[in-house]
Amino acid sequence: MDVGTVVVGAGVVGLAVARALACGSDDVLVIDEAADVGTITTARNSEVIHAGIYYARDSLKARLCVLGRDALYRYCEARGIACAKPGKLIVATSEQQRMQLVLIGERAAANGVRDLHLLEADELREREPQVSGTAAIISPSTGIVDSHAFVQMLLQDACSRGVDIALRCRLVAARALRQGYELGIEQAGELERLTAARVINAAGLGACQVAALLRERPAHSVPSARFARGNYFGLSGASPFSHLIYPVPEPGGLGIHATLDLAGAVRFGPDVEWIDHIDHVVNEKRSAAFYLAIRRYWPGLKDGALHPDYAGIRPKVFYRGALVEDFLVLGEADHGHIGWLDLCGIESPGLTASLALAQWVAAAIRPR
Repeated sequence: MDVGTVVVGAGVVGLAVARALACGSDDVLVIDEAADVGTITTARNSEVIHAGIYYARDSLKARLCVLGRDALYRYCEARGIACAKPGKLIVATSEQQRMQLVLIGERAAANGVRDLHLLEADELREREPQVSGTAAIISPSTGIVDSHAFVQMLLQDACSRGVDIALRCRLVAARALRQGYELGIEQAGELERLTAARVINAAGLGACQVAALLRERPAHSVPSARFARGNYFGLSGASPFSHLIYPVPEPGGLGIHATLDLAGAVRFGPDVEWIDHIDHVVNEKRSAAFYLAIRRYWPGLKDGALHPDYAGIRPKVFYRGALVEDFLVLGEADHGHIGWLDLCGIESPGLTASLALAQWVAAAIRPR
């Protein structure tokens, strides 16, 4: 074999997986069609370290978010990566939503998140005078991180352990051998072939397309994806909040919420806008809906205070005819091929879960 493991995708998940595999003395090659690492989905997230509150009990999202959150805080402390714990408030704006807070708290506790507590309206006003609500849950373990510094440190760690990185490099073909895989890789207009014992598909928005490249794969085991663009609008001027402010979740997402960056700037988003092709341009026509949603919990938002910031895209994955709400990991039991693992639908909380997901993948893929 030319290489032990090829990791397709140099975002935060791909780099974390490469680092974890290299710790086990495997020879690892990471390929990505972008010109730099972490420039697509990883570079367009809210940089929130999620606590693990909302996800279905025993789901991969729930388990890996809680484990990954703790691992990420430890990693940042050990490596000097900037992060903070401003905490998050989930704000109810009606009595019906107040009842939903109880259910949210129960789900969080089932996931091992047991540091939440309920704030009454007067306690909410004391903590956040400009936020209007009937009650709120506070999550003290929710934080923010310098995601760019995190990615660069993962890259440094991986390379120091012998991982090779090939950028502007695209996987275009794959076929199973008696042992391992023959891969067709396009770089600078040239097609090269190499063999690998294992392939980890961490291609983010392109993960379903990469999964379909394996020639001998049964058609029913190939997932498909739709894309949901999340627009973000920034706030002009100083932050009115000291916490992250979230509404009670709505169908399709967590609602338009307020996040802080490490410099104290505020951005609102994301919304959910279904798109037919990958396009990271903010849809400015969505701003009216932002003003309406934000004013439900922050009535003091002034006209003209929002400006387009950036957009991220979340892969919504369908497998065997159904929408998958969890991370979708497909291996030998799904497609019949040893050593090929697909990581599909790695949307939020992918950044938070990345270190734990990487350890989980390493344990699953290493030869026994």
